Amino acid sequence: MAIWLTEDPEANELLEREPLALLTGMLLDQQIPIEVAFAGPKKLRDRLGSLDAHTIAEHDQEKFLAICATPPAIHRFPGSMGKRVQALCQAIVEEYDGRAENVWTQGDPSGAEVLKRLKALPGFGEAKAKIFLALLGKQRGLAATGWQKAAGEYAAKGSFLSVADITDSTSLQHVRAYKKEMKAAAKAKKA
Repeated sequence: MAIWLTEDPEANELLEREPLALLTGMLLDQQIPIEVAFAGPKKLRDRLGSLDAHTIAEHDQEKFLAICATPPAIHRFPGSMGKRVQALCQAIVEEYDGRAENVWTQGDPSGAEVLKRLKALPGFGEAKAKIFLALLGKQRGLAATGWQKAAGEYAAKGSFLSVADITDSTSLQHVRAYKKEMKAAAKAKKA
């Protein structure tokens, strides 16, 4: 199954081909539209000439943040998110030999271990880690034992809970509707 998380075929192709792009897009997926978040890695690649964990990790921070903020910025908050992207790449270099896919492939880990590794990455909390694990399982062929249990509700087939369920513009609209419903329910609960 081809990745479809942006309306830009080139950005989708990068997400499909480069594990670091997919992981970075997931990191950026907060407080902005999904398509903008997952287009961020292509913006970085276009501006840096490549999307490489070593290059980003070792880049001068001020210059890297300026690259992140160049219009169109990679995120609504390019400074703080640029720092997170750089911290993510530094962790990948230090822990996974600079290869993002090693987070979910190194040593043939179980689903629970992949979840643990994801949660240890900068910018990945419980929900984001579970959603990314579900994305790997549903769309990238992750066969780690127990990934469904580790991903929880996000692993459910036929659901429209998260980016793990987006395969085209229609499913994107279903996920948006679900998120809107959840926000309304949370707001009503506070009232």
